[in-house]
Amino acid sequence: MIIIDYNDKRPIYEQVADKMQNLIVNGVLEPDSKLPSVRSLAVELSINPNTIQRAYSELERSGFIYSVKGRGNFVRADENLKEKQQEKTLGDLKKQLTICRDQCISREKVMECVAQIYEEVSQ
Repeated sequence: MIIIDYNDKRPIYEQVADKMQNLIVNGVLEPDSKLPSVRSLAVELSINPNTIQRAYSELERSGFIYSVKGRGNFVRADENLKEKQQEKTLGDLKKQLTICRDQCISREKVMECVAQIYEEVSQ
């Protein structure tokens, strides 16, 4: 479910956290379901357990998961998570659109790009 892109400039823990957030927001990981242990996920992804621990800490800080001492990490049951994530994503998009506008990229070119991305997803 999680694939690491070594060409991505973001740190691996951010990639893991982002992928887990998407799985939670899209309902793939159900509320109160137990996440894989740090060690087992690290082995599965062939990365350092500290990287997974950092991703889990980030997810907990963001409110996506909670931990229970001695039992592990679990998906937080919060109906507003999807809305919060969408608001954050739209905020990021607004920043990027402002940059496009400042660089004189036409609205038509931006809309063409948006249409192309949504077309790729539907295929």
